[in-house]
Amino acid sequence: MKRRRLGVLLTVGAMVVAMVALIPAEAVGGSAKAGPATDVRFATFNASLNRGSAGALAAELAVPGSAQPDVIAEIIQRTRPDVLLVNEFDYDAGNVALDGFHDNYLMVPHGTADAIEYPFRYAAPSNTGVFSGFDLDNSGAAGDFVPNDSFGFGFFPGQFGMAVYSTYPIDFDNVRTFQNFLWEDMPGALLPVEPDGTPWYSDDELGVFRLSSKSHWDVPIEINNGTVHFLVSHPTPPVFDGPEDRNGTRNHDEIRFWADYIHPGRSGYIYDDDGHTGGLPADALFVVAGDQNSDPFDGDSIPGSIQQLLDSPKVNTTVTPSSEGGPEQALLQGDNNLSHLSDPAYDTADFGEAIFGGPGNIRVDYVLPRKNMKISDAGVFWPLSTDPLFSLVGTFPFPSSDHKLVWVDLSL
Repeated sequence: MKRRRLGVLLTVGAMVVAMVALIPAEAVGGSAKAGPATDVRFATFNASLNRGSAGALAAELAVPGSAQPDVIAEIIQRTRPDVLLVNEFDYDAGNVALDGFHDNYLMVPHGTADAIEYPFRYAAPSNTGVFSGFDLDNSGAAGDFVPNDSFGFGFFPGQFGMAVYSTYPIDFDNVRTFQNFLWEDMPGALLPVEPDGTPWYSDDELGVFRLSSKSHWDVPIEINNGTVHFLVSHPTPPVFDGPEDRNGTRNHDEIRFWADYIHPGRSGYIYDDDGHTGGLPADALFVVAGDQNSDPFDGDSIPGSIQQLLDSPKVNTTVTPSSEGGPEQALLQGDNNLSHLSDPAYDTADFGEAIFGGPGNIRVDYVLPRKNMKISDAGVFWPLSTDPLFSLVGTFPFPSSDHKLVWVDLSL
């Protein structure tokens, strides 16, 4: 925002009033942002805050001092995002985990890192662990392994969910969720087929099968008298399937959902969980964030999957978040990391190498703003091994997560 030029002479008293009026009002309950222009840090972090049973994470976060959440909190405190998506955060209907992580971990200093406050928080149900009633993995019996026959892989409803934390107000009344959007309702959907051309899913299954493996949320954030739509999701990994590539095709179309949503000419088919249709207006500001489980050149996703966003004329990719630790670890860990096509400086996840059946270190986590939003800085929290903060990310078995926090600063 630019300070409006005063075109007339003012008395001293009137000038004081005018100057006060030019200072952006502090968000109610939020942190003050001084000056007429503000850099806002948006971030995504697959924090591996998932547990093996319903309610376990909520119980763990209800009290301070648990080791892994402490490390996750310190990483967040040291990067200090203003608006943050946390992937793989188990959902509970009372938001006990959401609030417990804030009050007992983020609001507690760690080492030399100051506490950080997020007055505005959001979480909603996930498709993970929600049994479909059908034999989605074609094992011969529905429910013989419930995670595979659920709308999204999970051992209980809400496992591997999402959470949004913000220092700026969230417009809760206008949040849109797309948990129930059906995959078959996407025009030209890449619905999986057997090698002989037989559809993998029956008509009855497609009649209930949801596109989102977790959910897609449009969370409006109120910043400097405007709104930025925080478009968050966590597409399924494009693995753990067969030649039909049902997870790869779903990953592709979960990414495509946002690529269509930000284009008014392509979003007419979309409907939200309240029955409202369409995507964003042409002039809306947005940031797409999340673990997209897709590298531009390496890994197992369908070629071109993440390019649906990276190559979109609506998306700003002039600055790519990077780290010094990514190239170092790619070299140290070797194997297929040495033959990757993507720049290891852009890697965001430390996965097992090919000798362990893994893709190696790749870029899967993204923060992608609208084209006309200026990126002033960006990074991946992956320090060099000589940095004292490297202990927060480490190597397998990780003290925090196999993913790294990715952030982008936007001048608003």
